[in-house]
Amino acid sequence: MKLSPIDLTIFVGYCLLIIAIGLLVSREKTGHSKDSKDYFLASKALPWWAIGASLIAANISAEQFIGMSGSGFAIGLAIASYEWMAAATLLIVGKFFLPVFIEKQLYTIPEFLEQRYSTNLKSILAVFWIALFVFVNLTSVLYLGSKALDTIMGAGDGSLIMPSIIGLALFAAAYSLWGGLKAVAWTDVVQVVILIGGGLITTYIALGHYASDGSIFTGFRELMTTVPAKFSMIIDKGEIITPNGTDAYWDLPGLAVLIGGMWIANLYYWGFNQYIIQRTLAAKNISEAQKGIVFAAFLKLIIPLIVVIPGIIAFALNAPDGVASTDTVADAFITASGTIDNDKALPWLIDQFIPVGVKGLVIAALTAAIVSSLASMLNSTATIFTMDLYKPIFNRQASEGNIVKVGRLSATVALIIACFIAPLLGDIGQAFQYIQEYTGLVSPGILAIFMLGLFWKKTTNKGAIIGALLSIPIAFYLKIGGKGWFEGEAINAIFPKLAFMNQMGLTFIITAIIMMTVSYLEQKGADDPKGISLNRQLFSTGPAFNIGAFAILIILAALYAVFW
Repeated sequence: MKLSPIDLTIFVGYCLLIIAIGLLVSREKTGHSKDSKDYFLASKALPWWAIGASLIAANISAEQFIGMSGSGFAIGLAIASYEWMAAATLLIVGKFFLPVFIEKQLYTIPEFLEQRYSTNLKSILAVFWIALFVFVNLTSVLYLGSKALDTIMGAGDGSLIMPSIIGLALFAAAYSLWGGLKAVAWTDVVQVVILIGGGLITTYIALGHYASDGSIFTGFRELMTTVPAKFSMIIDKGEIITPNGTDAYWDLPGLAVLIGGMWIANLYYWGFNQYIIQRTLAAKNISEAQKGIVFAAFLKLIIPLIVVIPGIIAFALNAPDGVASTDTVADAFITASGTIDNDKALPWLIDQFIPVGVKGLVIAALTAAIVSSLASMLNSTATIFTMDLYKPIFNRQASEGNIVKVGRLSATVALIIACFIAPLLGDIGQAFQYIQEYTGLVSPGILAIFMLGLFWKKTTNKGAIIGALLSIPIAFYLKIGGKGWFEGEAINAIFPKLAFMNQMGLTFIITAIIMMTVSYLEQKGADDPKGISLNRQLFSTGPAFNIGAFAILIILAALYAVFW
């Protein structure tokens, strides 16, 4: 155990504080038992600042803290486009998606599919989302989080991975299973302060250590001078070669980051992802939800400081001449197979440079990121299972008390399954990029279903189902050339070599065209009976949202102008 008694005390104190807050805010009032609105939508009483904080806490997890720092180590600041473009995406969600969702009084995103298309499509995608949460999201967060704790608190040999998985799971379960979304959202307010504060402290100390005079401003200037390629936001082919020898262009393909597939990933994640959108559905009203969205967008602008810059610093400290090859990177990052484990960048930085007394706070920040995401995923898994599958299919007459019990039980089962699967993941290179790439197999088709369902009244249920079924083989076809699974001129002529973002963009366009064609032929050009009637008044926004959105867009333009 590398933690000093003081660090351990701080860490344990943080854990007890979060559990206490979670149990305190979710306690039942005298004479009132929790109902489905209390458990799954926090009694629809969340203010804007709690919504914004909870959105970020749910989003920032080991995938970002560990995975994105690893991509910062391997690629550089360009990976921050996921964060900065997310700020712009949040504004679109707040302006154009949320008003429809809140007007329809949704508990879950699959409910929208039932109202717009059919119960069958809702049930199919509800099962899919539960599987995605359990087998991808929960397992990857548990594994990456345990891997980080094993490096920081143990010997880095894997001996603490299973104990860490169990500990993180029990921590998240301690308050989220009982308290539901209310416990998750209100503890997130504390968690986001800890994770951003701890992350900024890490960056501050690391920059000061890197600087020749100890100043963070000098450190940043020297960092840009030592590894200038790491500060290129728009990557050309061959511009950045990762420590493992791959061309970073295939992860972040030039202008496609701004005008292509990045939008597919972000719109899917922020607009139609249950464990993200659920806290906005729990808002007091649409105005509070939209102000919460703007607050989250502002926080998104500073996230790269705590999840990308540390990775670049770790690279520069181990490759001061900026050469990205295995012989210039410290042994701490080289695995038994001789490849480089980028995702050890942040844990290594914390272990090497964070002093006693501060390390406990920084580890608490990392744990806050992991646990808040786990709690959100658990609550959303329970919400979809209970409200979209159990109640409508198995027990239409279920009492409110029974619904809450089933929600708790389903979350428990999901967590147990994830704990068994997480240790099997093993090393997956750049974890953040890996998760984005394989989520990209399904996100374009789902996004097409929602976007056309929202904004094209002619879209039919048949068109949506055919589009959903064909989108995955289309995505696999486009991926074959990009992954290089098969070689040869004939193969390369059949399967185009595309960066995965371009694959996502093309999959979305082809799927949308198929859906529109099928729908148009089926309806002979007429509107579908379930088409949504929209009007300008529905999308009107208040001064707070408008001013905040304008400021965010100006800041984004300035950031890309500086780091182009």
